[in-house]
Amino acid sequence: MAKVAIVGCGAMGSVYAGLMAHAGHEVYGITLWPDHAAAIQEKGLRVSGISGDKTVRLAAASTTTEGIGVCDLVIIATKAFDVKSAASDALPLIGPQTVVQTIQNGVGSPDAAAQILPADQMAVGVVGGYGASVPEPGHAHHNGFEVTWFGKYAGLSDEQLEGSADIWRSSGFKVALHDDVQSMVWKKLIMNVAFSGTSCATGLTIGQILGDANAWKVGRGCSEEAVAVCEAQGINLGIADPIAHVQSLGGKIPNARPSMLLDSLAGRRGEIDAINGAISRLGAKLGVPTPTNDVVVAIVKAKESLIHS
Repeated sequence: MAKVAIVGCGAMGSVYAGLMAHAGHEVYGITLWPDHAAAIQEKGLRVSGISGDKTVRLAAASTTTEGIGVCDLVIIATKAFDVKSAASDALPLIGPQTVVQTIQNGVGSPDAAAQILPADQMAVGVVGGYGASVPEPGHAHHNGFEVTWFGKYAGLSDEQLEGSADIWRSSGFKVALHDDVQSMVWKKLIMNVAFSGTSCATGLTIGQILGDANAWKVGRGCSEEAVAVCEAQGINLGIADPIAHVQSLGGKIPNARPSMLLDSLAGRRGEIDAINGAISRLGAKLGVPTPTNDVVVAIVKAKESLIHS
């Protein structure tokens, strides 16, 4: 069994932690939410949803990485804007053989982490179709786990990449490994942009967005612009119909509320800059019009200004 630290044990990270601990791995959860850490320490971590309903004990849950020591696998599962801080906190967990997986929405996080972490020990992760949430401290729920993909960031060996993927597989995740990391990341991003900002702006679930003509017009427009930006960069998605791909993945978790909406409802900062905002920034740089994403970003930022004013 492996020693695993999950830096960013929020909704998604708690699903990873719970299923890995249930499989017998030695799992340490690090979260910015003191009440979540305290509840896990006191009662265990409950994971419910498509994987069943189970409560497991982690090796420890805390708000710091102190005292954990070197791990076999370090998963950085924070929000994109917390990656640099998390990477610095993770340094004491990393030995010569440690594999570090960065798993964030949007683009740019692996590059930010690589400024601090050993790039030749890094893998890039993409997950999707989970619909994860934290209904209460100490409890993570997920509606699915459709996508769990990894690829090398730089000089990671095949053996290390496979070994880190096996930890996930042994815990019940269906893992696919990709040689083309950019294509892998953008396959997920074209889905994120369709639902994340749209849900935050409207308050709708993924299924409601797909089922409402007005909402889907916004979501589809965001995704089509992302596909155009992707093509302008010369990235091959390898998907015959990208919009059908987005609809198919989204249709598998109709009751899910994307994390950006959940963050907004909880009064927390969301990842609009890393998701829809990335399309606007790259579009401006590449000369690709992105009017739908531009408006969605403006609406979400206006909402956030009220929350944080």
